[in-house]
Amino acid sequence: MTNEDLANVIFRDITKTIEDYEKMYPKRDLSDNACVTRFAPSPTGFMHLGGLFQALINYVIAKESNGVFYLRNEDTDKAREVDGAVDLIMETLNNYELAPDEYEFKGDIVGKYGPYIQSERKEIYHTFIKHLISIGRAYPCFCTKEELDLMRENQETMKIRTGYHGRFASCSRLSVSEAIEKIKNGEPYVIRFRSNGNFDNKFEFDDLRQGKLYLNENDIDEVIMKSENMLPTYHFAHVVDDHLMRTTHVVRGEEWLPSAPKHIQMFEAFGFEAPKYIHTPLIMKKEGDSLRKISKRKDPEASMSYYSELGYPKLAVIESLMTIINSNYEEWHTENPDKKFTDFKFSADKMSTSGALYDLMKLDDISKNIISKMTKDEVYEESLKWASIYNESLKKMIESNPEYYKNIINIERVQEKPRKDIAKYSDIESLIWYMYDEIFYSKEKTYEWKNITDKDEIKNILNTYVNKYIDLNDKDNWFNNIKLMCDELGYASNMKDYKKNPENFKGNVADVSTVLRVSLTSKSMTPDLFEIMKLFGMDRIKERYFKI
Repeated sequence: MTNEDLANVIFRDITKTIEDYEKMYPKRDLSDNACVTRFAPSPTGFMHLGGLFQALINYVIAKESNGVFYLRNEDTDKAREVDGAVDLIMETLNNYELAPDEYEFKGDIVGKYGPYIQSERKEIYHTFIKHLISIGRAYPCFCTKEELDLMRENQETMKIRTGYHGRFASCSRLSVSEAIEKIKNGEPYVIRFRSNGNFDNKFEFDDLRQGKLYLNENDIDEVIMKSENMLPTYHFAHVVDDHLMRTTHVVRGEEWLPSAPKHIQMFEAFGFEAPKYIHTPLIMKKEGDSLRKISKRKDPEASMSYYSELGYPKLAVIESLMTIINSNYEEWHTENPDKKFTDFKFSADKMSTSGALYDLMKLDDISKNIISKMTKDEVYEESLKWASIYNESLKKMIESNPEYYKNIINIERVQEKPRKDIAKYSDIESLIWYMYDEIFYSKEKTYEWKNITDKDEIKNILNTYVNKYIDLNDKDNWFNNIKLMCDELGYASNMKDYKKNPENFKGNVADVSTVLRVSLTSKSMTPDLFEIMKLFGMDRIKERYFKI
C-alpha cells in the first residue's frame, strides 16, 4: 500500500487537487510593485491595540503601493471563539477608516479570493493536506495526550529539547498499512507535517524589519490538522491561505518569529514561494523607570474600547500609532502637516529594533493638536455623537443650546495658535461646565482665589468694575478699562512698574483680572476672559458678581 492509499482513506470525499485551486485563485492582476496584505485576527476576544497596530501597517503597505488589503478571520480555534468578536473587528476597522478591500461579513463576500473565514475553507485545507500525505510529507498521529505528556516529561528529565521530533516522533515510523488499520479501528488521530529539517543546521531568513537572520531549521513534526472538527492549525492554514490569496507581505508580531522555520518549511514542501515577512516589535508601556509589554489583562489602554469610551478622535489614535510604526514619521508629518498618513512612505527597516513604546501622554498631545484644528461645527458634531453614547450630562448641555455650545468651543480656536486644552471629548464637560448657569449654581465648587482673598476687597473690585468700567464692545477698550480701574484702586496697571516697586501697590493688573475671572467661573485658568464675558452678556455677569 502507498501513501496515496493512505491519503484516500483519510480524505475519501476530496476529489479536487491543488491544481484545481491554483486555477480558482490565480495570481492577482496587479502591478509588479503592488502589495497584497491581510489583517488576520482570531475572533477570541475584544479588538486590542496590537491588532489595530498590525492592521494599520498592513493598510498603509497596501494603499501606498496601489495593492490590496483584505480581512481574513482565523476562527479555527472554536473553543476560544467569542460571540460578537467578528462584528467588533469589522466595526473597529470601519470606525478607524481602515476598511478592507476584500472581506466576508454577515454573509456578504467582497472579493474573488474567499471564503475569507477559515472555518469555511475546510475542503481547501483537506485537499492540501491530502497532497502532503500522498507525497509522504504528512501522516496521521495516534498518540494520546497521556503519551505526549509522558514523552515531554522524559525529555525534560533527560534535559533535551522538548517536542515531537526525531526518535520521539513514534507515529512517523508507522507503515501505511498500520496507519490505515488504526483508522479503520476508529482510533482518534491528528495529522502531522513530516519535517525533514535538522535543528543543528541554520538557514538564512530575511525579515524586512530585522534584516538577515540565521534561524535553526525546524525538525518538529507539527500538528497541521486537529482531531476535533478536522480543522487545521494556524501554522498550516496560514500557509495555504496566504498562497491562494496571493499575499505578498505577512505582518505579525515578533512573538511569531520562532515559528518562521516551520512555516517556510511548509511553503517549500508545496513548492510555493513564501511571502515577505515583517515581524513587528512588541507594544510597550512605561511603568516607573522600566518598560514592559502592554497587557490585555492588566492595561485598559490595550483595548480599543478604551479610546472610544474616553472620546479620542480616531485620527489621533492612528497618528499616535504611526509615530511608533516608523521612527521618521513625526519629522515627515511636521514637514507635511496637510498630508494624510496614507501619503507617508512606510519602511519596515525604520521600525524599532526593540519594543515600541506607546505613550498616552504623547497621544494626548497629538489629540489636542488635532482637535484644535477642527472647526467648531466639527467638534460639535463629533462630541455630540460621542456624548450620545457615553455622557448623558454633556449631551444635555450641548442640546440645550447648540449655537451657544459651538461659541464656547470656538473661543481661541480661530487664531494663529489655537488653544489646545481638549485631548478627548470626555475632557469637555470638566472644561466648560461653569458656562452653564444651572450647573454653576447647583454645583459645589471651590473658588480658586490667588493673591487677593479678602472678601470685602473682592466685592469692591467687582462693584467698581460693574458700575464704572465694564465694556464688552471692544477687547482693547475692555482691557484698558481694567487697567484704569487698577489705577483707581491702587493696583499696578503696568507690570514693569509693579516689578520695580511692588511695595507701592496693593497688587497688579494680573491679580485684578484673576478676581474678575474667578468670580465669574470659579476657575483661575480659563480660555480668553473677554470672550467668556461676551458670551455671558451683561446681565449674567452682574448676577454672578453680585452673588459673591
